[in-house]
Amino acid sequence: MVSRRFAWGRVRCGLVRDAAWADAGQGTVEAAFVLPVLLIALLLLIQPGILLYDRIVMENAAAEGCRLLATKTDAFGDADGSCEAFVRHRLAAIPPVDCFHMHDGGCTWDIAMNGGEKSKKVTVAISTKVKPLPLFDGGATLAGLVDGDGALTVKVERSMPTQPDWVADVKGGKNPKSWIGAW
Repeated sequence: MVSRRFAWGRVRCGLVRDAAWADAGQGTVEAAFVLPVLLIALLLLIQPGILLYDRIVMENAAAEGCRLLATKTDAFGDADGSCEAFVRHRLAAIPPVDCFHMHDGGCTWDIAMNGGEKSKKVTVAISTKVKPLPLFDGGATLAGLVDGDGALTVKVERSMPTQPDWVADVKGGKNPKSWIGAW
């Protein structure tokens, strides 16, 4: 900030017409220093937001896949393919853009399903690859978070029991036919 004495001297000499002009440009200089820092901070917050969105969609798809596995029945034949197709349909909420989900050379979704209605527990595991954004990729590489392709791997696994614990204690047990007779 220019001292008043110096500014008044410039005004008397005719260099500046008004004393208010003595501080002109200070806001521009401050903005020139602050604006790049704010933009870099904003860019560094975008990648974690993208990864969080991916994880939320993947968690929900895995939970719905577990529900389908727990309720699938052998009466309709092998339903594993339809369960995986349903999970892939739910995962379509993630755009096929490399920073959300790498799609070059084929889809990188890896879906593993275990269990069925006769097992005690069902599990759905989903993983995919994400290309980090600029500025974030250097830090991710230094931290060892990227693989050989320079991509981050996002993994989600969800497990659920096929029946709640109270079902085993019920008079009919796990046999639905005995439930009908009890009603």
